[in-house]
Amino acid sequence: MSQVFDPRPCTLGEGPLWHPERGQLFWFDIIEKRLMSRIGAEELVWQFDEHVSAAGWVDRDQLLIASETQLFVFNLTTGAQTPVCELEPGNPVTRSNDGRADPFGGFWIGTMGKRLEPRAGAIYRYYKGELRQLYDGITVTNSICFSLDRRWAYFCDTWNKQIMRVALDATGWPDGAPEVFVDLKADGLNPDGSVVDAEGQLWNAQWGAHRVACYGADGQFLKAVPVGGAQASCPAFGGDDLTTLFVTTAVEGLTGPAEGLVYMVDPGATGQREHQVIL
Repeated sequence: MSQVFDPRPCTLGEGPLWHPERGQLFWFDIIEKRLMSRIGAEELVWQFDEHVSAAGWVDRDQLLIASETQLFVFNLTTGAQTPVCELEPGNPVTRSNDGRADPFGGFWIGTMGKRLEPRAGAIYRYYKGELRQLYDGITVTNSICFSLDRRWAYFCDTWNKQIMRVALDATGWPDGAPEVFVDLKADGLNPDGSVVDAEGQLWNAQWGAHRVACYGADGQFLKAVPVGGAQASCPAFGGDDLTTLFVTTAVEGLTGPAEGLVYMVDPGATGQREHQVIL
C-alpha cells in the first residue's frame, strides 16, 4: 500500500523529480504556481507568478524549469531566475504540462490548453540552445520519458488513451512516425505521467484509477501498484537506492483528505538516475 510522503494537498500535483545530487524530491502544484519539496520534516515551497509544471536538474543547485511562457534556470539556493528561451509566449490559451530530461542532455516539454481546449497543445524539445516543436494538435500532453537503451521516446495525449513511442536518432531527435505502444481505450484508462525503470519497464500514472501501472518494454501490462489519491498524475523513482516510487496526485474536482497528496510506494523495482540537462 502507498504511504503519504507529503501531506500538503496540491490542486494539480505534477512533475516529480528526484534530484540525484541532492537526494531530494521536487514537484509542482501547477494551478497554484508552486515548486515544492521537503527535507525530512521541513516543508519547502517556492512561489512563482505563472504556472510551472516540470523540471530537469542542471547541477546541484540549479533546475531547468518549464513555465507557461518560458524555460528558465532556477537557483535553489539564491532564488535567481535566468531565462533560457520562450515557450509559446504569445499564446494565452496554453501552459506547460508534462516534461522530462532526455538521455542526450536535452529536455522535452509539452503544452496544453488551460481549459482543456481541444488540440491546443504541442510537444517541444530543447537541445543545445534550440527549442524545436516536435508534435502539435495535442489536447493533454503527458507520459514523456525515454527507453533504457536510448532508442525510443514515449509520450501521450491523455485524451486519446494511448501511449505512443517514436524512434530516436543518434542525437535524440525523433526519427520516423510515432506508433502505439500501449492502448488503454478498451479499459477506459487515462494515461498521465510516466517514468522508465532500470530494467526498461514503463510506469504510468493513470488519472482517476488510484494506481500506477507497469508495462514491459514490449508494451505488455505487468502489474499495478495502488495510490491513495484517485488522480495519480506522475511517478518518479527516488530514495537512496532508487527503490521508492513517488507519485503526485491532484485534488482538483474532488474532495477528501487523501486527494492531492504526494505518495510513496515500494513498487518492487529499481529506478534509473534522472538524466541531467546540458545547457
